[in-house]
Amino acid sequence: MAGGAAPPGPELLAFARFRESSERPLPYGYGPRSLRELRQREFGRLAGTVYLDHAGATLFPQSQLTSFTNDLMENVYGNPHSQNISSKLTHETVEHVRYRILAHFHTSSEDYSVIFTAGSTAALKLVAEAFPWVSPGPECSGSRFCYLTDSHTSVVGMRKVTTAMNVTSIPVRPEDMRLAERRAAAASDPDCQLPHLFCYPAQSNFSGTRYPLSWIGEVKAGRMCPVSVPGKWFVLLDAASYVSTSPLDLSVHQADFVPLSFYKLFGFPTGLGALLVNNRVAPLLRKTYFGGGTAAAYLAGEDFYIPRSSVAERFEDGTISFLDVIALKHGFDALERLTGGMENIKQHTFTLAQYTYTALSALRYPDGAPVVRIYSDSEFSSPEEQGPIINFNVLDHSGNIIGYSQVDKMASLYNIHVRTGCFCNTGACQRHLGISDEMVKKHLQAGHVCGDDVDLIDGQPTGSVRISFGYMSTVEDAQAFLRFIIAMQLHQSDGQPLPQTMPAEAGAPSESEAQDAIPAIMDGCSSSPQEDAPIASGVCSDLPSTVGAADLHSPLPMTTGTQHTPLERAAGVLDGGLGPYVITNLYLYPIKSCAAFEVTTWPLGNQGLLYDRSWMVVNHNGVCLSQKQEPRLCLIQPFIDLQQKVMVLKAKGMEPIEVPLEEDGEQAQIYQSKVCADRVNTYNCGEKISSWLSRFFGRPCQLIKQSSKFQRSAKKQGKDQPAGTTASLSLVNEAQYLLINRSSVLELQQQLNASDENGKEELFPMKDLISRFRANIITNGTRAFEEEKWDEISIGSLRFQVSGPCHRCQMICIDQQTGQRNQNVFQKLSERCERKVNFGVYLMHMSLDLSSPRFLSVGSQVCPVLKENAECPDLPASD
Repeated sequence: MAGGAAPPGPELLAFARFRESSERPLPYGYGPRSLRELRQREFGRLAGTVYLDHAGATLFPQSQLTSFTNDLMENVYGNPHSQNISSKLTHETVEHVRYRILAHFHTSSEDYSVIFTAGSTAALKLVAEAFPWVSPGPECSGSRFCYLTDSHTSVVGMRKVTTAMNVTSIPVRPEDMRLAERRAAAASDPDCQLPHLFCYPAQSNFSGTRYPLSWIGEVKAGRMCPVSVPGKWFVLLDAASYVSTSPLDLSVHQADFVPLSFYKLFGFPTGLGALLVNNRVAPLLRKTYFGGGTAAAYLAGEDFYIPRSSVAERFEDGTISFLDVIALKHGFDALERLTGGMENIKQHTFTLAQYTYTALSALRYPDGAPVVRIYSDSEFSSPEEQGPIINFNVLDHSGNIIGYSQVDKMASLYNIHVRTGCFCNTGACQRHLGISDEMVKKHLQAGHVCGDDVDLIDGQPTGSVRISFGYMSTVEDAQAFLRFIIAMQLHQSDGQPLPQTMPAEAGAPSESEAQDAIPAIMDGCSSSPQEDAPIASGVCSDLPSTVGAADLHSPLPMTTGTQHTPLERAAGVLDGGLGPYVITNLYLYPIKSCAAFEVTTWPLGNQGLLYDRSWMVVNHNGVCLSQKQEPRLCLIQPFIDLQQKVMVLKAKGMEPIEVPLEEDGEQAQIYQSKVCADRVNTYNCGEKISSWLSRFFGRPCQLIKQSSKFQRSAKKQGKDQPAGTTASLSLVNEAQYLLINRSSVLELQQQLNASDENGKEELFPMKDLISRFRANIITNGTRAFEEEKWDEISIGSLRFQVSGPCHRCQMICIDQQTGQRNQNVFQKLSERCERKVNFGVYLMHMSLDLSSPRFLSVGSQVCPVLKENAECPDLPASD
């Protein structure tokens, strides 16, 4: 897809090794969707091109343009200011797009209004002209306009409007704002309503630094002030760069003004932006000029004008670019369809940026001198602090900067598209490159102006090189760029000519090698699993049941055959060997009675393993189906993709189908169902999955899920359970977890195989037997059925009460691989137990603290506590 081949030399950091060494999960791509296939289908025009200027303008997919043009060909859209049918269609469609924009930013028309503009620059100009500035007077110090020095030219340019009104403009350095963050603001007069405006970017378009969104609330509340003056502060958040690769929640971070440019988000249409205005502030805005469509009434012969009541209609002078507005609908559709949402884009683009930053930083000349100088305020450790932008200059052997224009021209030889200069952000450029005000003026006198190719003056840089990633960027793009830098700098000393191969001839790894199918079940963070170790900040911030799944790596299904894990081979646990108690396998059963989903690490919720038995299949009367009535349920294999927030169902002879992990908010209609005599609130997962299940079983079926807003209380009160509270259950029969001991399974296996009259070896393989008991936690043990004497267990700092044995039914007779019944298993257990057929023990949380994410992992040590008066077995010594 990309990348010029380089001569033998410095080894490029392998993407797979980089991801494996990371302390936090590094998502790449969009789950099961092939990034290579997406590029070929939607961005075929990029063949042979490495496009790395997404911060300048991202690219539109083919399907977005096709969908939009089809819309135009099939509908008649008239001027929205008319009253005919085509005009009303336009008006209604435009209003729908307004709602879609607000929903994208997690807000609604109750809190914000959308004013369409010609771009974010026009939106900023509108604020500058309409803000209720107060000029200084004899008894008033006047308003203040403050802006972060790391701001786009269009923000700084607002000061020309304020200067005309005699309003003081004050630039504020990022370091001064961070100092203000740590000190309490001086008490101000609460009665003083003198309006001031503070503007700052959510993301620097120069370096990709992401400034705290918490500043919005702090400044508005007066707890943090850009300058110490009495009055009321309003906040403008320049979100144009930020929202191109990251979600923005305006229900949490309620800025007063948010300017946008949609081509940064969709690539098309260009020349269309918006200003999102907080409705509490809208009545304060003032307007002088009025254009067509903004007046409720006016007179041509005298100064009489009444504006329309709607904020949007009042400020949208003339006919808006309504066809471009309609195009936005197709942009949102394409973005959601191709990526699954902005959170996925945020994680994907950051992974690419972090990998490129790491590899670029590691490049050294033979004497150890760096190849590049990177301009950044972060170490690229978190997408909360850093966007997918890398700003740098290339250095020669002596440490001198190579002009950005030269680098740009060399990159063009490889068909690599980068951005150079100061990027309409002189303040950041000065700060990072050490350019004084006097030097800027001197450069102007020397003939340098913004946007030209005068890159060095007296050996000093006038700008830098910037690369940036978009949602369709790939690791091949990143590696093509890195190979270019290696080829350009680290092979010149060999006297070898620079390679001229086109990106299509790249020697970059295939997507499968680069993506590594996403590391299985969030492992690779530590060689010693920690059950309760919270993962990096910002990685899982919005999981249901207090554990964030949105940003976690999606787990991969493990082999369903008899392959052994490295842990099993090393410890010999498959043979029931002695040793410290450890977890050898973890299973969850997303759909009650359907197949297991095996994982190596999995988050906990307040009902057990996250999404364990959250769904169930019901018949046409809404009655829950189990394998007792429908053995073929075990042939439906669920796979959960936490990153994409979907569950994928597979079955022989059926196309895979996806089911969302969570209900669709207000759209979900709640139904009452029953599980083990308990009433539960559920919702139907839709006709599509119902049809899929009905075709598979040959009779009407539906899939329902327990409502996340409903708590099913456990009947048994757990030990250390706070007074007045009860443990919460999913759609399980009795308890949150089920544990079985491999030594117990081994004994049963020996009994079953010994009774085989045909003399076959291992009639019941160990893994097949384990699957019949449908446990969550599998441990190795020292003695068979010793788990029945445990009172509680600890796994790290997690504590679980043993709430009793699991009473078995005929479901253990069903081979979970085939759905066929065999009575021997149940029979052998009944011979041993004499009365109830017990196998395994139930577990419940004990004082579980989910204030931060908690996990269970294969390989974790299990520490049991015996019941009082229980016979203590001889345990092997262990650390």
